[in-house]
Amino acid sequence: MKISVCMATYNGERFIREQLDSILKQLQPNDELIISDDGSTDNTIQIINTYKDSRIKIYHSSKKNLILNFQNALQQANGDIIFLADQDDIWAEDKVSKTLPCLINHLLVFSNAIIFKDEPNSSGKLLFKSTSKNLGGFKNIYKNSFIGATMAFKAELLKSTLPFPKKIPMHDSWLGLMASCLGKTFFINEPLIFYRRHEYNMSMTGEKSNYSLHKKIMFRWHTMSQIILRLSKLKYSKLLNH
Repeated sequence: MKISVCMATYNGERFIREQLDSILKQLQPNDELIISDDGSTDNTIQIINTYKDSRIKIYHSSKKNLILNFQNALQQANGDIIFLADQDDIWAEDKVSKTLPCLINHLLVFSNAIIFKDEPNSSGKLLFKSTSKNLGGFKNIYKNSFIGATMAFKAELLKSTLPFPKKIPMHDSWLGLMASCLGKTFFINEPLIFYRRHEYNMSMTGEKSNYSLHKKIMFRWHTMSQIILRLSKLKYSKLLNH
């Protein structure tokens, strides 16, 4: 079984070395770390190149868009299991070993995380305080718990989810909601990453949204309509193949 870790980078020189170190020591020789860089102007690429690790494969994007940058990484992945990773977090030492068994009977799994700012601390604040709110498609349309940085899934999910629809709020909620429709998802309450909060975060994970109520409603409506449309296309394609 081959693992592909997919990471999107953009001007991540401040923290990327810690994240690369935490990931690479958990991968086997046959695994791969796919990095899609969205035109970094700092030393991100130079830092990555210092590793001289054949498992690291760098691709380039020019969309200036986080969702499309992750899509570019996912389109290059060749593994049986896909892990998503942000450039500025740190993986717990047993993230891979504790995630893989949960994927035997589930299409997608995601975990809790510890939020930190300066130094990671195992007794820090948890991203999720309640486990009861994290599963179920309708619950996650209302309030998303599918956080990409904590997520892993079987590669077969990509056949149904790529390319990403336009105007979805985020790639991770799309993947999680589609996985909920197509199979079983599982939440690992144990924190398996240290989620770094800083002024340059690319997403709003763990923070209160600044979007207006109208914008939030439109995001949810568009997401639901795109899920229905994608599932309808998949069903139609399946009928044609039979």
